[in-house]
Amino acid sequence: MLNACEAGKNPLVTIRTEFGDIEVEIFIREAPVTGANFLQHVETGVFNTGACFYRVVRMDNQPDNDVKIEVIQGGLYDGRDDFPPIAHETTEMTGIKHADGTLSMARSEPGTASTEFFICIGDQPELDFGGKRNPDRQGFSAFGKVTKGMDIVRKIQLQQDSLQYLIQPVAIQSIDKK
Repeated sequence: MLNACEAGKNPLVTIRTEFGDIEVEIFIREAPVTGANFLQHVETGVFNTGACFYRVVRMDNQPDNDVKIEVIQGGLYDGRDDFPPIAHETTEMTGIKHADGTLSMARSEPGTASTEFFICIGDQPELDFGGKRNPDRQGFSAFGKVTKGMDIVRKIQLQQDSLQYLIQPVAIQSIDKK
């Protein structure tokens, strides 16, 4: 029996949270480095212990930013990030834009992404290659899209924060391939 990739379909993963499930399609062909990195972490259970959504960015909680975005960010909030970083796949390379529901890797500099990821709420073109959110204008590595559960994403984004960090992080109970 063929797996999803061999059958010509993109793999689906389910992010189970205490607020409900978020189903995501991983664009493995368009973003092979970033997609494979995320799927490897899923398959080895990296996100199944201690991962959570811990950061929310809304229009009202980024007063000092000239370029505003809306996302929720998750990953290994406990500081355990001893996983090697991956090469930076720009949106110019992949063609995947930061539209509503896009899954992308968080990073500081290009080539530093590892386990932290975010989900866009609304279209976020300033996160694409050439966008002005980062001074390097390299954008972020988009690699998937929410197919079900944007209501859960929006619910997480509305939780109480202090300086963009959730007062009560939202636990990721597991991330599994469907």
